[in-house]
Amino acid sequence: MSRTSPHLHDNRQVSRRGLLKSAGGLAAAVALGASVTAAATTPDAAPSTFTHPGMLHNAGDINRAKVRVAAASDPWLSGWNKLIANPHSQAGWTPRATATIIRGGTGENYSLIYNDIATAYQNALRWRIGGTEANARCAAGILNAWARTLTTLTGNADRFLAAGIYGWQFANAAELMRGYDGFDLSAFQQMMVNVFYPLNNGFLTHHNDACITNYWANWDLCNTASILAIGILNEDSAKYDQAVAYAKSGAGNGSLAHAVPYLYTDANGYALGQWQESGRDQGHTVMGMGQMGAICEMAWNQGDDLYSYDSKRFLKAAQYVAKYNLGKDVPYTAYTWGSGQNCAQNSQTVISASSRGQVRPVWAMLHYHYNRRLSLDDRYVSQMCSAVAPEGGGGDYGSTSGGYDQLGFGTLMYAK
Repeated sequence: MSRTSPHLHDNRQVSRRGLLKSAGGLAAAVALGASVTAAATTPDAAPSTFTHPGMLHNAGDINRAKVRVAAASDPWLSGWNKLIANPHSQAGWTPRATATIIRGGTGENYSLIYNDIATAYQNALRWRIGGTEANARCAAGILNAWARTLTTLTGNADRFLAAGIYGWQFANAAELMRGYDGFDLSAFQQMMVNVFYPLNNGFLTHHNDACITNYWANWDLCNTASILAIGILNEDSAKYDQAVAYAKSGAGNGSLAHAVPYLYTDANGYALGQWQESGRDQGHTVMGMGQMGAICEMAWNQGDDLYSYDSKRFLKAAQYVAKYNLGKDVPYTAYTWGSGQNCAQNSQTVISASSRGQVRPVWAMLHYHYNRRLSLDDRYVSQMCSAVAPEGGGGDYGSTSGGYDQLGFGTLMYAK
């Protein structure tokens, strides 16, 4: 079953690029405080001039949070209190930059980088919203230290996860610090190109020489997100276009059609989309909502609407994942794939209940986009968003890497 749900019917196809191409749209963007100096080019291509800040957060997001927190309005104030209570948002953090980061295999030390990234991001948010210079110095100090020091990401195949997840997250922290006098943007941009991009590109191109379906969706997603973020940070149109094209039609499991292979409509009339990792476990499935969400939000802030691509296929997946993790039943179609180098066949015949209901800070971004920006009925996503609010970030969801797979603080930054 794949008929369109009446709850998703919306004739207003939002054109982000169309808005930015028009003179009125350009003026509106400038009025919101975005750095836009030229109209965008043709649809589905990188903008001729990039918008900054323009990754997970645009100027309007930052200003709204600043105004609402100052007015002590909820849910923004609750989100702010969650941020300032996190140990990673404190300005006294000492960077632990090292030349070689290892994820997978012997000598793993990747906790150094994900803790420092969370700290840089959270301090950057505190500076942007609260205006505190100490937080700016802390964030800039962390980013500068890693830009001067990091030369190698290595380990077993998990090195590609490190390059992907920490690549897009690092770039987002840097984007928030863009324009700060104490931040060496040029050095950081070079580090992203030299250290992260080759692994990101190598993975999406060759998939570690494995069968194209061997790696789960999240592997593609995080590397796509990293290339997209590097493209925005470095104003590199080729990298930006590479990432958007892969999200739409890439060969691996991270492109939208492969990440959401089966579509349904439930008894309540809501369109659902089975997620590629649903038969694996729910922790990685919910992680996928955050990774795909990051790609969609970053592209949105540059004028591309991946959220709505292919008849809002991602919303259908988010509804499916939210519904199941709220404890409700969802349909499931047996999922078969090839693994290893010889594409040995594997199959999952039932949805996995492993880690069902796991809380990750990924839902606010999705709810406030589909429900508030597009005025769509996102029943299950909305319920999940409410259930986990206010969202925290790295350090609020355990000490292992899974608790740092998303930057978080969506309640503070996306509530509308």
